[in-house]
Amino acid sequence: METDRIYRGRLIDHLQLVVRDLEASRRFYTAVLAVLGIPLAGSGEDYFWADELFVSTASSAAALGELTGRHHLAFQARDRGMVEAFHAAALAHGGRDNGAPGERGYHPGYYGAFVLDPDGNNIEAVYHGPSQQNVEAIEVRF
Repeated sequence: METDRIYRGRLIDHLQLVVRDLEASRRFYTAVLAVLGIPLAGSGEDYFWADELFVSTASSAAALGELTGRHHLAFQARDRGMVEAFHAAALAHGGRDNGAPGERGYHPGYYGAFVLDPDGNNIEAVYHGPSQQNVEAIEVRF
């Protein structure tokens, strides 16, 4: 894993989830991010991170001793198959179903799947239908 590079999109710079069981979260996020093509970028005794997502224990310096509440976080998927693989990986690694892969009424072409992570956060993978992007991601090199 290259820890001297990060990839950024728009709007969110980073998101921190403070969790009860770091190893359960590490197994869950390693599996679901792998099917989305996002490797873990770094880790330590009380944290790990991948691009904009930072996950830590309550004892980490950044957490100030408090768990985060329930959040909804949606990852972008490249196609419907990736949404389905995300859902299967999540269920196989400690996630609970919160909405099987399928079309949603949010807009035409919206195809998503929802799972609850080990701390009850509502984690989604979504494919918005055929589209074009001018770039896949912005690469930041240190």
